[in-house]
Amino acid sequence: MIDLKDLDLNLLKILKAVVETQNTHAAADALGISQTSVSRGLAKLRETFGDQLFIRKAHGVEPSELAEKLAEASDEMLNPLMKVVESYHHFDPLEFTGEVNIAMNVFILEQFGDGIFSALREALPNANFKMLYWQEHSLLDVLSGNIDYLLHFAGMPFPQDIYLHKLQDIKVSVVARKEHPILSYRHDWEDIHDIPVARILVDGVNTKRSPIEELYLSKGYTPRVTLATHSVSVLTNKIKNSDALCFGSSFMTVKEPELQCYPLPKVPKEMHQIQLNGGYLQSKRGFPLNQHLHQTLQSYFDSIEQPDCLYS
Repeated sequence: MIDLKDLDLNLLKILKAVVETQNTHAAADALGISQTSVSRGLAKLRETFGDQLFIRKAHGVEPSELAEKLAEASDEMLNPLMKVVESYHHFDPLEFTGEVNIAMNVFILEQFGDGIFSALREALPNANFKMLYWQEHSLLDVLSGNIDYLLHFAGMPFPQDIYLHKLQDIKVSVVARKEHPILSYRHDWEDIHDIPVARILVDGVNTKRSPIEELYLSKGYTPRVTLATHSVSVLTNKIKNSDALCFGSSFMTVKEPELQCYPLPKVPKEMHQIQLNGGYLQSKRGFPLNQHLHQTLQSYFDSIEQPDCLYS
């Protein structure tokens, strides 16, 4: 069995460079070291992984399948390490060149994604970004350190390993097309309970019923959900072109003049607004990168003012 406990991490850099260039001289140039150092590194790698790790050719070396897989694995090993090192030593957001992974509720991604990305791009101009919608495996990705920051609404259960902080309170209203035949005049439960409902699907929430279903059932009604989707644009299309309603916010009407806010029916006081949270691993609260992400996103949401709902 191969013993890796004494393997020099620098050898993995050499391995990756040789796999990519298939030439020891080119690998040495890429790493800024001598060709002799590369050759010595390859010799040590062959001692550990076998002589067939690389096959000599007339004008270089050909990596074996094992070498290619090791190079791929070395990326997965070294990138998180480099992120930690870069985060703690001489962290300069303007010079940071690492990858930043952010996962968020799909509604947040579609409603605020452009603005969030612009704020992040200005704060970390040389970083690479992945902006993902929240999925079933996203929590595990946060806990394993593969996601640097999350945005989600309060009510989503998170373990204590994750530090959460409030970014903004968002006022909730009923949203539907303008001049809605019922909502324009009435908004009591007995008047609106049979109006078709459109709602956003959120992955990774292990509840038997959605909050909307729970709300309707608590009032003695069953919602007539005619659309459930991951796409805010599809949901918007539905409510613009039918009498369906959704529970959302006035932010939905900013770029959609055909939509309008309507008063909520009688609901518990805590449902009049929903808290938008940001979060990351408790163990990363001291990381300059995570602190910078927190400050950037807090500043962004502080700069946003929710439009008033002008009920007709």
